[in-house]
Amino acid sequence: MNVQDTMDGLPSYPRCRPSGVEWLGDVPEHWGVLAGRACYTSGQVLNKGMLESRVLSLSYGQIKIRPEASLHGLVPESFETYQIIDPGDIVCRPTDLQNDWNSLRFGLSRHRGIITAAYMCLRTTSKLDRRYGHILLHAYDLKKVFYGLGSGLRQNLGWADFKSLPCLLPPLPEQRAIVWYLDYVDRRIRRYVAAKRRLIGLLDEEKQAIVNRAVTRGLDPNVRLKPSGVEWLGDVPEHWEIRRLKAVCQLAYGDSLPAVARDDGIVPVFGSNGPVGVHTEANTEAPCIVLGRKGSFGKVHYSTRPVFAIDTTYYVDERHSTANLAWLSRALGWLRLDAVTRDSAIPGLNREEAYDQFLPLPPVHEQTAIAEYLDKVTADIDAAIGLARRQVELVEEYRTRLIADVVTGKLDVREAAEQLPDEAESDVPSGESGPQENGLAKGPYDAEKEPAIAEEVTT
Repeated sequence: MNVQDTMDGLPSYPRCRPSGVEWLGDVPEHWGVLAGRACYTSGQVLNKGMLESRVLSLSYGQIKIRPEASLHGLVPESFETYQIIDPGDIVCRPTDLQNDWNSLRFGLSRHRGIITAAYMCLRTTSKLDRRYGHILLHAYDLKKVFYGLGSGLRQNLGWADFKSLPCLLPPLPEQRAIVWYLDYVDRRIRRYVAAKRRLIGLLDEEKQAIVNRAVTRGLDPNVRLKPSGVEWLGDVPEHWEIRRLKAVCQLAYGDSLPAVARDDGIVPVFGSNGPVGVHTEANTEAPCIVLGRKGSFGKVHYSTRPVFAIDTTYYVDERHSTANLAWLSRALGWLRLDAVTRDSAIPGLNREEAYDQFLPLPPVHEQTAIAEYLDKVTADIDAAIGLARRQVELVEEYRTRLIADVVTGKLDVREAAEQLPDEAESDVPSGESGPQENGLAKGPYDAEKEPAIAEEVTT
């Protein structure tokens, strides 16, 4: 089954009706729409008396056991304020909706343990398969339904927001078919994503090897070498110098961005992670290097046009260096300043520590030749990396759309679920987020083995 062909081959439901909820639209005729209080219950069981010691965490939709090493500094008594979570419980991070639109807020626990009482614990009623109960909230989360709810200054969710939440209720056998189908497709997507990320890693290694060779040995394979005098650097071409970074360039501080940026601004604004917007003014000349100083410190960005470098960065232009800037950007990337410099309290790039690093310095004409060579030979690698990253983005967008369309009744997976083979969990790479990571399904769907619906679902 091709990943993209999965959704293209799914039929719509033959008969639908209005759900009565604008953002849900039409739903299958035989599905119910019930208030959340008929589908979920909420409650906390505090860890009084330290009944449980296994600490859990919710991270991007996954509930994981926190390793003991990460609990440093927490005294045991503090865990009495945590709540006890059982397998099958749905954990929700209800806080800070206003500022965080990216996190996945719902996780289905496969463990018994304790988690912060700041989170909500939801349990499904008999109307919902617990795994479907989780995937329903997960789909609503992907559709950003909850960001219109919540209360307080930071829009925190509470049980009142769930009591009246419109919940889609297929028959129980169909709920299990939905869970099994989405889990099966998710396994395939995670294998695809893992393969692409391995490819990106290999391409990055190949690119880095090419850059390292050119920066430390130049382009002449027959060049005579000499000891650099720096143990970790080894031999370098005999006509090259070894200089500290402070002798090659100055790192100028980026500026605070003026409070008001005009909409017609055309100057790129650069932060530690690269372009973050536009402005009408530049504080660098062209070309220039912008180096992350705070946050993602040590990241190197090269621009052939003037930019506005903000105050989380250092920058270097022709006013601050006698070296070829295209070459210097490659050399700074090779130096890996993120691995060798730290501020005292807050992680960051300390300028004096950066200045103390050694660089193998070729003549300027050779710097220019190295920069032009690296631009040429790494262009195809960069294009391949960009393509692989875009493919990962597209397939993850596809997964989001598929989950939302299946759970809201836009696509019918009943027949497709019956035809799916079983797959072992070991076939799926760990560390990729998705429904199976939270235990959505443990076996193939078989409609004939499903029990009859306990009660009729009504609207």
